[in-house]
Amino acid sequence: MPCPNQQLSSSENPEHAVTKQVRFSNGSNSDSDSQEQPHETPLNLHIDVGPQLKLLPLNDQVRELQTIIRDKTTTRGDFVFCADRLIRLVVEEGLNQLPYTECVVTTPTGHKYDGVKFERGNCGVSIMRSGEAMEQGLRDCCRSIRIGKILIQSDEETQKAKVYYAKFPPDVYRRKVLLMYPILSSGNTVIEAVRVLIDHGVQPSHIILLSLFSTPHGAKSIIEEFPDITILTTEVHYVAPTHFGQKYFGTD
Repeated sequence: MPCPNQQLSSSENPEHAVTKQVRFSNGSNSDSDSQEQPHETPLNLHIDVGPQLKLLPLNDQVRELQTIIRDKTTTRGDFVFCADRLIRLVVEEGLNQLPYTECVVTTPTGHKYDGVKFERGNCGVSIMRSGEAMEQGLRDCCRSIRIGKILIQSDEETQKAKVYYAKFPPDVYRRKVLLMYPILSSGNTVIEAVRVLIDHGVQPSHIILLSLFSTPHGAKSIIEEFPDITILTTEVHYVAPTHFGQKYFGTD
């Protein structure tokens, strides 16, 4: 498990966050689907959004996983494999945001070791259905963690998000919540989910949203509505891979 006090380099260095944004070319072979229009301008995260948005440190491994997930020719088997790897990286980094206490243990050789341990009282909440793709990654890191669920769908007439189902641990109001939703597009679904958690007594400052990809509008909308929330993602770009849920679960 990663060290809880490790800092995200992109959160500390706004210039790093800008230069690492992926740019989409305007080549003739670019996808012409209505949702994926190329945009050349990188986003200055810390001016437009704020320090509540944290980026997973970018390296070539993360870039390759992002590329495979975005590639429309990727097979479903490769897609799921790479998505699970990226989810695991996000979950590991999300655990760094949780509180911990220092402790001393004795090694098998009798030496004392100054270490840390996470405080109890954490849980996961997945926004169905795509958020369920992240549940196993969380269980792989915290095998006994409790996970709640929220089902939110858009009304066909009003296009407003509506809650159809919500089930949490009975003491969720005492816990730090890792809210899981892989793609932040408009942010409306997450905003509604956070409202449900608040109705159950959870403080926004105790919510850490784990996602894989986000649009600037999605992240900004969430943070404007809930300034105390923390968002962790791998990339912020105007083009979001909105096919994620269908591809992951094989319903595309």
